[in-house]
Amino acid sequence: MYAIVETGGKQLRVSVGDVVSVEKLDCASGEQIELDRVLLISNDGQLQTGRPYVEGAKVVATVIDQIKGPKIRGFKYKPKKNQRKRWGHRQPYTRLQIERIVEADSGAEGGE
Repeated sequence: MYAIVETGGKQLRVSVGDVVSVEKLDCASGEQIELDRVLLISNDGQLQTGRPYVEGAKVVATVIDQIKGPKIRGFKYKPKKNQRKRWGHRQPYTRLQIERIVEADSGAEGGE
């Protein structure tokens, strides 16, 4: 069983037990959250698709921790003008562990 969820403007394919990194969410470590923007659920070959989201479906996940991505360095310069600018950036992420996938209508939960 897997689901495709939308979070942080991106779409992810998740299954029970997966550990995924998503754009930073405002929640504490150890907290359980529900991702309710489910686009698709596949259960043993049967697909439930949403328009745009599947009604009543959600993915329950536990926040493992807040992390930062790799350092990205940028550099701008203008030749012959002695104008230079160097900068760096580390994108914040939230690491989630997927606990269960709750299907629409039936209320059945996917698990191990």
